[in-house]
Amino acid sequence: MKTKMLLIMFALATGIFISCNDNKKNEQEENAQKEQMEAERQAELQAEKQKMEMESNSIAAKAMETDSLSTLVSALQTAEMADLLKESEGPYTVFAPNNSAFSEVDEATLDTLMKPENQQKLGDLLQYHVVEDEITSQELINLINENEGEYTISTMAGAKLTAKIDGENVVLTDEAGNTATIVQPDIDASNGVVHIIDAVVMRKSA
Repeated sequence: MKTKMLLIMFALATGIFISCNDNKKNEQEENAQKEQMEAERQAELQAEKQKMEMESNSIAAKAMETDSLSTLVSALQTAEMADLLKESEGPYTVFAPNNSAFSEVDEATLDTLMKPENQQKLGDLLQYHVVEDEITSQELINLINENEGEYTISTMAGAKLTAKIDGENVVLTDEAGNTATIVQPDIDASNGVVHIIDAVVMRKSA
């Protein structure tokens, strides 16, 4: 009888021990899951914070903060390129025509380009001002000097710009033979750099 009671008590004790271990294991697994979920949540919050900081200092944001680039900003929005220069990490170099530069473009031509049905043409024009690389003004000067006074830049539009030095200025020549001078270099952004120019560069007419 004693032996039977001892066996019963041992079985109960074993069951309690196993149950406690199972509860402890489940609690540890739950805690590990909670910690993982919290770590993932913190990582998402950090990523969102970094994204917001990047976008608030992006090329698009810098352009929007610059009064002399308001026409360019309108053109970027019409061509649906503003989000690219806001959200993409790049890096990009933008040769940004100021308002005076756009005022020199034939008004009828500019009005036509700003129409929704000509979005692709406008986008192509704007992409001619964008380089898919970050080039500071000093780097550009160095490249010009290293290439016998002339450096060819490939733009996002698949067209070329030729950079030269004229006195203390860097001057760009487009495919149509027109020139644009960098009047304000090195506006630093989170996804590249902006150089303000005094003319709109154009492809050579077909």
